[in-house]
Amino acid sequence: MDFEGLKKYSALHPKPAGLTLQYGTAGFRSKAQQLDHVMFRMGLLAALRSRAVGATIGVMVTASHNPEEDNGVKLVDPLGEMLHLSWEEYATRLANAEEQELQQVVTEICQKAAVNQHKDASVFVGRDTRPSSKRLSQAVIDGVSVLGGQYHDYGLVTTPQLHYMVCCQNTQGQYGKPTLEGYYQKLSKAFMELIKKAPGLGEGQRHLKVDCANGIGALKLAEMEPYFPKEVRIHVYNDGTQEKLNHFCGADFVKAHQKPPRGLDMKPDERCCSFDGDADRIVYYYKDTAGHFHLIDGDKIATLISIFLKELLAKVGQTLRMAVVQTAYANGSSTRYLEETLQIPVHCVKTGVKHLHHKAREFDIGVYFEANGHGTVLFSKAAETTIRQLAKEEKDDAKREAARMLENMIDLINQAVGDAISDMLLIEAILALKGLTLQQWDALYTDVPNRLLKVQVADRQVIDTTDAERRAVTPPGLQEKIDGLVKKYRLARAFVRPSGTEDVVRIYAEADTQENADALAHEVSLAVYHLAGGKGAPPQP
Repeated sequence: MDFEGLKKYSALHPKPAGLTLQYGTAGFRSKAQQLDHVMFRMGLLAALRSRAVGATIGVMVTASHNPEEDNGVKLVDPLGEMLHLSWEEYATRLANAEEQELQQVVTEICQKAAVNQHKDASVFVGRDTRPSSKRLSQAVIDGVSVLGGQYHDYGLVTTPQLHYMVCCQNTQGQYGKPTLEGYYQKLSKAFMELIKKAPGLGEGQRHLKVDCANGIGALKLAEMEPYFPKEVRIHVYNDGTQEKLNHFCGADFVKAHQKPPRGLDMKPDERCCSFDGDADRIVYYYKDTAGHFHLIDGDKIATLISIFLKELLAKVGQTLRMAVVQTAYANGSSTRYLEETLQIPVHCVKTGVKHLHHKAREFDIGVYFEANGHGTVLFSKAAETTIRQLAKEEKDDAKREAARMLENMIDLINQAVGDAISDMLLIEAILALKGLTLQQWDALYTDVPNRLLKVQVADRQVIDTTDAERRAVTPPGLQEKIDGLVKKYRLARAFVRPSGTEDVVRIYAEADTQENADALAHEVSLAVYHLAGGKGAPPQP
């Protein structure tokens, strides 16, 4: 290893004194000006990871739904999944090492992870539209290059597109071509095949308004437009030419504030949706004739997809095991509707995409969405083989037709990661095929009123949870207190969990009315404040 070169290049990407960062579900995130050294070192780590696993690794420069002045970076493993847990520790070690320790930390990682220094290293790099992203992605490339790695710079891409490229490359093209054109062709072909079966498609155009959060999604939807069928018109808003990224817009804003984004003029009963800043989340919404805003979040998206999959499986006559994976934040009504009305098994896991993805892999077909609109569908190898075989060889026309639809769904869905563009096309196809309006979709079930709060604490680690974060184990007495408070209300539940990123405790409460949900959330927040070392003034109702 060229330690002289490492030392020389590292000096060009110095670490600010006293800065420590933690690699989490979202990778590293911070103010952009603090991240130059982190980017360089993640270039180093990606080259090491590539040599350790003998495959191409991805590095995405983005801070997703954070403000424009922030940035971040995350690594993508060989099949387009998130970085392996054991390497998250290496990432944190490497990012926080002082200049003089860098060589030693790199050597230690090589020993611990059995990195073969003589293997080739291959890294794919992508970035979002933030002003700082080009400079920071160059720092990543410097890191890859100083260790003698090969890189391919995809430039401006959505996060899911980079995951897709990495997966295509490492499956030798089985998953698709690792180019943007390959991505657009694969998705649009599957979408066209699905939507051409929709009743009444020729009777007029289907219009959809898309808020792209002033981010990368706008550029990529514009590139993809020539691939869409003429019956489908996508109207892009918040395309980044006028306003700042994620500023009063995007999926996260719409979900948190329960109102439409700035820059999108909504008329009653129009179909609208929002991407987040790096286009890996999507939420839908509409305004009714009385002018009321209605949000359709990740829970309802998972439900719509599950209904459609279940109907197709019944037509094909296959007993494939299907399940929906949720977190404790999923609305209680969605869980009841899936389990009781649709008779689809639901599993609850800890918050974080990696936990959902991991659990979804246990089934022939695993559907997972977080309420925030991040999610996808996973098909096991066996299920995919069965479906593709039936689509080709099944003699019964109706069964073969249903199998072909399932096959097109497999091709339309980005199984590597949640993908706003892919999810949008899937939802549009299902709504067209079932002849559903947004109101009819929304009316499948009514959400239980709920409230999210957070309480500042001196140390978030004092709270430990179990049962997929639905029950608190420590501090002593907290869970008993919550149980007592929940008993006061109808249809109620509440849970608390430490934030993954800051010293706050997040509180979620549901009850039969909004007033009761608010009251329960407030009472639980007071219990957390008093029993878990709250900071500052006690929470006010």
